[in-house]
Parts: sequence; C-alpha cells; structure tokens
Amino acid sequence: MYWFNPAAVATLMAAVLMEVLPVSAAEAPGLIYDTDICGDCDDVLALGMIHALQSRGACKLLAVTVSVDNDLAAPFVDAVNTFYGRGDIPIGVVGKGGVVEQSKYLGLVEQKEHDDRFRYPHNLLSGKGAPPASQVLRKVLAAQADQSVVIAQVGFSTNLARLLDTGADEYSTLSGIELVKRKVKLLSLMAGAFQPIDGNENYQEYNVMRDIPSCQKLAERWPTPMVFSGFEIGIALPYPATSIERDYGYVPHHPLAEAYIHYIPPPHNRPTWDLTAVLFAVLGDRGYFDVSPRGRATIHKDGSCRFEETSQGFHSYLILRPEQQPRVLEALVQLSSQPPQCVEKPRP
Repeated sequence: MYWFNPAAVATLMAAVLMEVLPVSAAEAPGLIYDTDICGDCDDVLALGMIHALQSRGACKLLAVTVSVDNDLAAPFVDAVNTFYGRGDIPIGVVGKGGVVEQSKYLGLVEQKEHDDRFRYPHNLLSGKGAPPASQVLRKVLAAQADQSVVIAQVGFSTNLARLLDTGADEYSTLSGIELVKRKVKLLSLMAGAFQPIDGNENYQEYNVMRDIPSCQKLAERWPTPMVFSGFEIGIALPYPATSIERDYGYVPHHPLAEAYIHYIPPPHNRPTWDLTAVLFAVLGDRGYFDVSPRGRATIHKDGSCRFEETSQGFHSYLILRPEQQPRVLEALVQLSSQPPQCVEKPRP
C-alpha cells in the first residue's frame, strides 16, 4: 500500500511543478536522455516514447548520453533515432571507467538484410566514434535558454556526476554545477526505492548499485530539483506483452519490439521503470503521478536509499495510487508504440 496524504501532496506537488515545468504550456522543454541502454529493454521503449512525445510537440530531444561502456550501445541509439527520422541527434558515451555490461539485444544493430544493408540504418558504427558524454552535455546545455532543459536519467549516475566536476571550456565559462543550475529545470531519474520491496526496507536498486559513488555525488551536489521514480513505480506498471505482439507490426522489423523479444520473449510483461521517469520529465503536470513532500534522498554506502522530509530539500519521489495505474500504463503503451512520422516502407 502506498502512503498518500492528499492535502500535503497536492500543496507540495503544486510547489514542485511550478519549478520544474516550462514557463508556459506552449514551451516544450528540451530533453536530455541519459541511459544505460544495454541490459534491460525498458531503456529502448523509453527512447521510443521520447520520439513520440517530440512528434506530439511535447519536448525536443537534445541529446542522448550513454552511461554504460559497451561499444554497440551508442550505435544502437543512433539506429533507433534514425528509425524515428532523427539520426542527427548528438550522442555521447561514458567511455573509460564506466560500467561495463553485455547485452542480449544490442547485436541487432549489426544485423544486415539480404542486400547487405543494415536492418536498422545508422551512421555511428562504434561507441569509440562518439564524443565523451560530459563534452556533449556541456555543449548542448550551453546552447539552451536558461531553465529550459529537463534531464531523464534512467541508468547509472556516472555521466551526470562527471558533468558536475567539469570546469570552464570552449562551450561555457561556467563550471559544471553552475551550468546545470542555470540551464536545467528538472532532473527526473529512475533510481532507488521509496517503498519496501518484498518486505525489504533497505532495497538496493540496480541503477544505484552499479555506481554508488556517482549516485551519492548526484544526491549531494546536484543543484536543481530531482524527482526519483523508485523501483516500486516500474514494477507496479508491467508493460503488456500483447502490445509488443500487436502494436509494432506496421514495419517488418521494429527496434523496440525486437529488443524486448531478445531480452525476454513474450508473454513476459516487463516492468516500465525507465518509461515512468521519462513520462514525468516531459508531462509532469498531467496528474499521472503524485509527488512526495520535499526532502533529501541520501544514498548509503551499501546502495540503499533513505528519504528525509524537509522543506529545504530539492528532492521528491513519485507516488502511484492504484486508481492512477490504468491511465499511466495506457499512456506508456500508446506513446512507445506510436509510429514514426516517416515510416520505412517494407522492402519488396
């Protein structure tokens, strides 16, 4: 059961949203997507969601930064972006010192058809050909209007922690912390757990555990509002495998559906952890979730998370009431399965 105080949450949610939403409804935020796209398939579904949201005029994808060290991750992002007609979006990589992982689905980016063309066209052939994520983040942020950017971090905190440590460069005279404070309106991140998981009040969530020091640094030093989508949110919203089987057939091969199937084939209903962080980052004013009172999230050395309520804090976490679940899940399915504006025609 989720704790919920309607009066307190309504008041504090209004206060938080006044800070984290665009100045006017007509101003779609610039979005940076920081992802560990490699292991679970929810990162891929969330990237498809972002393209649908941009096609609807709700946001503009400024860059994708990859927080996992796998040379096929950035090419796979490029292939998905190209599939949606946006192959020019900047991509940065974590590089040396990042979390190293293998993948069940990234190999799709190397598959070719009978005519020796890539099944999923892309120009970036290796992560070694992409610039460092911190460089991409600084360049993109420096070019944006003040308080106009939202960031969805759905993987490890390595890239954003490194950004905080950067100094003045060719893109900006500001330090990393100063640049974030000036340009970023909200950081929405899938990390931690704010309800007991299977009775465990000290649940060690995966995104935190893979780079604890970086997540600690982010919680301690990030200078803008942070809203956590905890582990409990994604598991309460399992993506229906029937959508994978029925909603992506408008092309012979679809990168989202194939990634899902390669990860764990249907009828498995996969939790939507990363999709929820993206949904709140872009549409946080639509009532999909409630928001906790303000406070401070502390990341302990063992990777567990504690939240202390205080009006001086910049942190909050998402709360999902049972009556909100159907609407949120429908939004996630409809957005992730929305066809691109320009769909590749089936080959003869």
